[in-house]
Amino acid sequence: MATITKRGNSYRIKVSCGYDIHGKQVVQSKTWKPADGMSAKQIEKELQRQVVLFEEECMHGNVVATVKFEEFARQWFKDYAEEKLKTQTIRGYHYLEPRIYKALGHLRLDKITPRHVQKFVNELCEMKCGNNSEKKLSAKTVKLHLSLVSTIFDYAIKMQMIKDNPCKNVTLPSPEKRERNIYTVEEIQQILTLFNAEPVENLKYVVFFTMALYTGLRRGELLGLEWKDFDWERGIFTVNRNSLWTKERGMYTDTPKTASSIRSLKMQPELIDLLKKYKVWQDGYITTIGDRWQDHDRLFTTWNGESMHVTSPADFLKEFCKRNDIRYCSPHSWRHLHATLMIESGVDVKTV
Repeated sequence: MATITKRGNSYRIKVSCGYDIHGKQVVQSKTWKPADGMSAKQIEKELQRQVVLFEEECMHGNVVATVKFEEFARQWFKDYAEEKLKTQTIRGYHYLEPRIYKALGHLRLDKITPRHVQKFVNELCEMKCGNNSEKKLSAKTVKLHLSLVSTIFDYAIKMQMIKDNPCKNVTLPSPEKRERNIYTVEEIQQILTLFNAEPVENLKYVVFFTMALYTGLRRGELLGLEWKDFDWERGIFTVNRNSLWTKERGMYTDTPKTASSIRSLKMQPELIDLLKKYKVWQDGYITTIGDRWQDHDRLFTTWNGESMHVTSPADFLKEFCKRNDIRYCSPHSWRHLHATLMIESGVDVKTV
């Protein structure tokens, strides 16, 4: 509901536009002055028209939102991100915040234009990864910055703080074409042969990397597997959880990355044989340490049954490669290797 105040030859129109992020009422106003020679009846009619137009502008977000971008973004983290997003996602977003706030944080939400955002993206493209690094930010990292900024603007539109998202027409750099650092088929065959000679206490790592190769699961999905997820009669297992780590929370269990990540996968006979061998060994090991075993039903554990740390597979692989004079490729690369082997085997790309 608008209020009208006459001020000499002009009229002050005020409209309530809800509340800001601090719960304070937002009131927008405009001044309208009748043209010379208008009659009282014409003024009254035009004034009512101006009121309706201004109320519509307020309703559709065409009014000034005086909050600064950084202030609104921090409120978005509190009101939305921390309630709706996964811990790992929020952690990644916090890493991007300093660069975003330095470029856009001081600007009013409604005053940020595509030019501001494009300038920010261009600066990111020339930015170094670290103080002493000659390597520039990757196109993927630049895209992540823009994606976060755009998400915050979308939320501002939803909250009727602004009308348009200035990120819409921004041009991103073309992704650089880089060869993935993954093992060749010959190297994998060599590694699998050497795995057969590993001592029994390293069997859990042999199983971890063999499953990564056969299934293409993410690290957290593998570490989250429990024996109850396996149906030996049908030869399948189900991915139900993620095992993750952050500095703040330590090791914790979460749902898989996306809804489609909860899935059942078929096991090859040789993988079933390896898993059953590992289960027999683990059961025997549990018997030897008795009450010290923390029974979490996990496949991949520490010495006493706790969830294996997320860095342990990489630590093992580095030591294994050094010991056998093999180049090191990260555990994540085994996921890409799985996809590559499937494509080379004639599996449809959509399936991969």
